[in-house]
Amino acid sequence: MTDVGVGTAYHDALRTLQARGRFGIRLGLGRTRALLHALGDPQLEFRGALVAGTNGKGSVLALAGSALRAAGLRVGETPKPHLISYRERLVLDGALIDPDTFARLVTEILPLADRVARRHGEPTEFELLTAVMFRWFAENRLDVALVEVGLGGRLDATHAWDGGVAVVTNVALDHTDRLGATIPLIAREKAAIIERGDLAVTGAEPPALAVIRRRARRVGAPLREVQPASLLRVGRAGIDVELPGLGEAHVALRGRHQAANVAIADALLDALESAGIATADVEARRRGYATTAWPGRLELIDATGRDVLLDGAHNPAGATTLATALDDLRSELTGGDEVVPPPLTLVFASMADKDTDGTIRALLGARAMHGGRVICTSLDVPRALDASALAARWRAIAPHLQVEAVADPGDALDRAIATAPGPIVVAGSLYLVGDARRRLVDDPAVRDPEEPPT
Repeated sequence: MTDVGVGTAYHDALRTLQARGRFGIRLGLGRTRALLHALGDPQLEFRGALVAGTNGKGSVLALAGSALRAAGLRVGETPKPHLISYRERLVLDGALIDPDTFARLVTEILPLADRVARRHGEPTEFELLTAVMFRWFAENRLDVALVEVGLGGRLDATHAWDGGVAVVTNVALDHTDRLGATIPLIAREKAAIIERGDLAVTGAEPPALAVIRRRARRVGAPLREVQPASLLRVGRAGIDVELPGLGEAHVALRGRHQAANVAIADALLDALESAGIATADVEARRRGYATTAWPGRLELIDATGRDVLLDGAHNPAGATTLATALDDLRSELTGGDEVVPPPLTLVFASMADKDTDGTIRALLGARAMHGGRVICTSLDVPRALDASALAARWRAIAPHLQVEAVADPGDALDRAIATAPGPIVVAGSLYLVGDARRRLVDDPAVRDPEEPPT
């Protein structure tokens, strides 16, 4: 197929898949199971870990996947959501699915989706993507799969697969309209991924922990409860931790919260080994943790000599984590070596259905935000909160800060880079982080083929 042909086929497939978004989010396993059965049940061809949780899922996948690849294993991963290219959601051996394969798999699955729809209703976009992912993994004869749950767990499409290891990173309030209004209710949805015969791992705390324990006991699944690794150092290049059986190790991901995530990832690897699925020895884990990359999550980028910190914190729990990291990193960011460091500039966006006020208050917990400046912006997506309305929320909660609204995210970033006296932080929405990263980083790995003009 020519480059033009690849571009056309890929974008046609992407449009067709995303058009399924009109069916919305409909939790339930019937459509996914029927679709997978029509494909010959590819999800039965490999084993691995299914990872649920409110925050930290992506970091755990990135850390465990890096260690498994360092051990020489063939690893499939499903990080989500994507920042720039839709293909970021399907990763094999650290590389994104190629456009040609993506187009082929979507084209093959669409007729089956039409058959399933007649009996079970129209499969959603995420359900089709899940089927594409399982089919692709089966074709490539993986050693191990690391699959991130999309929403909740019990009725999420990924739960049509049981890999043998089930992980619940933590539980906080998020998606309360679908998962429940309390942490125990949300924990119940997430803990349901633990099936009979699994080995289970969790880093959750009370009251969620009691719910996860009950689920594990009910299905007879051994449960390992994980505490954060001992934190030795926090810095610009990542953190150093002490892990049982591993000793001191460097983790290339920034933020002290990664001490919890690396402990969960390490326990996940132990569970894979105990289940006879995959083994990453001590040296592979050391190499893997020290070279892990997770774009858009406390990612530092140089923009014409100025530090820009990208982080997708979009809920109060994530914003609390970011606030702590800002205080930890402030002295090491560009503009931090002065006697009186210049204030931070925050470029911020939010979705209208998120706890925006809670996220703002959490960010204000950072000492580094004192005297700061906020540039509110908005994304061209249906759920986005208008920049002016967002700025009004900031002014109401933090009248002491300088707040302005710049509707276009590109203009907002340009304004920050041109006028900020110190470091810039981009946060509040992964859509915004993806837009900023696309503008600031020329990354061939996420560059999609161009679609020829019509």
